[in-house]
Amino acid sequence: MTSIAYSSITIQSCARSAPALPCWFGELTVIVHHLQRHGVLAAIAEQVRFARRRFGQYDVIDFVAVLFGYAISGERTLEAFYEQIAPWAHPFMALFGRDRLPARSTLSRFLAALDQVPVEALRTQFLADLLARPLTNEALPGGLWDRHGDHLLVFDVDGTREAARQRSLPQTQDRPAPVRRLLPLCAPGYTGRKRGEVVRSRTTVLQAHTHQWLANFGNPGNGQYRLELRRALGVIETYAQSIHLPLSRLLVRLDGQYGTRAVLTDLGEMRYVTRGKEYHLLDHAAIQARLSLPPDQSFTLPESGMVRTLYDCPDLPLDASGKRYRIIVATHPAGAKKSRIGKTRDGMVYELFFTNLAPTAFTAADIVALYLHRGSFETALWDEDLEQDPDRWCSHAPWGQEAWQIISQWIWNLRLELGQQLLAEPVRTTEFAPAHQEQASGSASGTPSASPAGYAPAAAASSWKAGHFSGKDFARQPNGTLRCPAGASLVLQERRPDANGSLRLVYGASIRSCRPCPLREQCQWEGHATAKPRQVSLLLHPLAIGKEPLLWRDWSRRHSRRACIQLVRHQHLEVALPPTLAPPCASSSGVLSRAQRAHARLTFHERWARNERPPATAPVRITLFGIPEAFAAFLGLESV
Repeated sequence: MTSIAYSSITIQSCARSAPALPCWFGELTVIVHHLQRHGVLAAIAEQVRFARRRFGQYDVIDFVAVLFGYAISGERTLEAFYEQIAPWAHPFMALFGRDRLPARSTLSRFLAALDQVPVEALRTQFLADLLARPLTNEALPGGLWDRHGDHLLVFDVDGTREAARQRSLPQTQDRPAPVRRLLPLCAPGYTGRKRGEVVRSRTTVLQAHTHQWLANFGNPGNGQYRLELRRALGVIETYAQSIHLPLSRLLVRLDGQYGTRAVLTDLGEMRYVTRGKEYHLLDHAAIQARLSLPPDQSFTLPESGMVRTLYDCPDLPLDASGKRYRIIVATHPAGAKKSRIGKTRDGMVYELFFTNLAPTAFTAADIVALYLHRGSFETALWDEDLEQDPDRWCSHAPWGQEAWQIISQWIWNLRLELGQQLLAEPVRTTEFAPAHQEQASGSASGTPSASPAGYAPAAAASSWKAGHFSGKDFARQPNGTLRCPAGASLVLQERRPDANGSLRLVYGASIRSCRPCPLREQCQWEGHATAKPRQVSLLLHPLAIGKEPLLWRDWSRRHSRRACIQLVRHQHLEVALPPTLAPPCASSSGVLSRAQRAHARLTFHERWARNERPPATAPVRITLFGIPEAFAAFLGLESV
């Protein structure tokens, strides 16, 4: 040891190596202890089984331990993670009850050899662990209360994509074909915009109130979104059954890629809100007729100030199956640039929204606001990318990458759970939309003002004279006119508010069409004596909306989770390693066959025991500083 002395400080140096503990080792200790205490690691070792030759003394739990540590560490690469953990491999594996740390190459071979069966078993354990311990002690895990006061639980289903750039290689007849490592993992997709880029997509399921991940399904390229949606719905049904919630009280928010009627048939009894992409429905006669009437509401997006004019089209029979749809058409003026979303016609951009929520419980503006509120889901994906980056290439095999992404979501949920116990934040109640207030039917100037809740379907005014044509005999046309029984057209002439709050639309024919009409005696009250053309009124009655406000109840997504991450990252950590012991002599239990030497015929318990921590080994003592007493009692940690 050498030293340098100044007047106020002494600096010393020592040639003996003393590596520092990684800053994330304390959080790793807390999470792994929590999993051990609840038997999660034992369940993984028992239920997730994968037999393959030449694994040496390692089993599935050894590689799962490495992936857990890699996800918690936040290191950018496995190489950086192994560099950090190498001096502390013994206490790291001791946390999981294991002996030796698998090499990085061994982990890569394990992930490359994985198949569907063990990965699906790992996914099952992930969901079982989520359902075993609720995030809070509340009776309901958050929710959305509609204008009738009914409770709905909201889930977000969407996909995220990761593009990988492949190096351009010459391909000539005198050269072998290039071998791409990402070929089974990725495929060309529509987000691979640059030359040589390939894409891998994954469908994620999020509980929108607790912000917990429920599932993750990955596929190369653009994926198999309809198959993945069916699997996501199965996970949501399992979640609902665990809290005894019927399917009719589940609400699924879907991305625009699911906005077709064929996909919506897969949802069954679940409620849904999605953006539609079947813009040919704009030419449907019923929708065209609705667009010719006054709009129901206008919706202003606070962030951008964009004003959308909303037309509600409930109960539309759009196919031969008899299923009816509620479609909301939103319009706004087209800008200088082409709109990325919607269909532009005659200087107007048309957007479609599909839902099966009742118009009396959710207005058209409520539906659009509820869909655009999916932005909180995008924020969750952004936080996940910043903190854990699950889309990074941990393996070049599809099932190996899938296993890594499942464990990455597992760590997210564990941080939420422990953070909620650390801070115990109460549920937040947000007024998603205020209660509906009745509005005056007209202004002082006589111009009608649209009801904030919209209108019911147009109804024809009844006739006062028997034996004459009534308003029901005048068919509405897609161009916004009415057609009389004789074939003449009636155009809109006046919009007049009534005293009861209804909006009266007055249509009139041309006198040149009425004078020579052979049906004039049946159409007009005075027959041939009248000098005025026929007029017909359509009434738009105010929609009867529930009086309750929309309430959204959830928990903080960031505060508690990040409190768990930062709890001991800047605290002192002591690790007392036991003295090095001579390895015990292995007692031979008999002559092994060549198959057993190849590890092909060993039982799963024998495989698991090969890297089990020897019972005679002295325990590793880890002391965590900065743990609150209440949190330590929850974890079952011994206080000093």
